Amino acid sequence: MRKTAFLFPGQGTQLVGMGKDFYKEYKEAREIFNQANDALGFDLASLCFEGNQEELNKTSLSQPAILVTSIAILEVLKEISFFKKTTCDAVAGLSLGEYTAHVSAGSVAFADAVKLVYKRGIYMQEACEKSSGGMASVIGLEDKKIEHICRELNPLGVICAANYNSPGQVVISGESNVLERAVLLAKERGARMVIPLKVQGAFHSGLMTPASDKLYSELESTVISKPGVPVVANINAEYVSNPEEIRTALIKQLNSPVKWYQSMQKLIQDGFSQFYEIGPGKTLSGLMKKIDPAQQVKSFSTIADL
Repeated sequence: MRKTAFLFPGQGTQLVGMGKDFYKEYKEAREIFNQANDALGFDLASLCFEGNQEELNKTSLSQPAILVTSIAILEVLKEISFFKKTTCDAVAGLSLGEYTAHVSAGSVAFADAVKLVYKRGIYMQEACEKSSGGMASVIGLEDKKIEHICRELNPLGVICAANYNSPGQVVISGESNVLERAVLLAKERGARMVIPLKVQGAFHSGLMTPASDKLYSELESTVISKPGVPVVANINAEYVSNPEEIRTALIKQLNSPVKWYQSMQKLIQDGFSQFYEIGPGKTLSGLMKKIDPAQQVKSFSTIADL
C-alpha cells in the first residue's frame, strides 16, 4: 500500500480570498471559520475573504488565518468521496504549519491551536519590533558553506541558517547589519542568487528567544495529547508523539532552524510516496519537486483543485 502524508503550509502563503470558495460551498468550512471567530473574538473570516492584504500580512493575523483556512479545507476534503478512501499515515507542517499538523493529528484541539498561533504571532511581532532583523533566501550554495558563513559572522551578531527548504535553497536569518554581510559573502562564494525576504524580522533565529520564552507559558497550560498519526517536528526532522516532546519541539521551533527538506527526506526514506499539500498556495509542492521530483504531490488550495 502507498503511504500518504498530509503537509501544511506556513507563513507567507496568506492571500486575501483564501478559503472563500470553500466557505461559500461547504458547511464544514463555514463551521471551522465560525469556531475560529468565536475562539479569537473577532471576524477572521472577513479578514481572509475581503480584508486588506497589508493587514492580513501582519504576523499575528496571518498565522491564525493560514491555520484556519488549512483546517477548513481539510474538513471539506474529508467529505469528498475519493479522499475518504485515503489513509493519512503521517503529517508535517512548515513552521506555523506544524501547529496545523498537530490539529489534524488530534494532538492539539483546534480552538486551542487558533489561540496559540494568534499569541505566537503577537509575540513574534513584539520580538521583531525590539530588534532590527531580516531574512534572505540563498540559492545555489551548499548548506555547509552557508553554515560556515554564519559561524564566521557570529562574533558580529546574530546570524544563522533558519530554513532548510530544499537542497540548494536555505534561508538565513539575523540582525540586519550582519545579514547584509552574510548576503555579500554568499554571493562572493558562489551563490547563484540571494533574495531578501519581505518579512518583519529574523524568524527562527536567536532574536526570537523573547517570543519563545513567552510562548512557553502558553504551551505549558495547553492540553496536548498523543497524536493519532506520526508528526514530523521541524527542529530535528524526527517523529514526535509524547506530549512533553511535542511541547518542547513547538517551543524550540521559534528560535531554531526549520529542517523542512530533511523532514521530507525522512518521510521518503520511511516509504512515503504520496503527499497532499492542504492549505493556501502551492509552496510545499514546489519544494517537493526540488527535494525529490519522483514523488507524487498534489495541492489543495481552491475548489478548482478538487
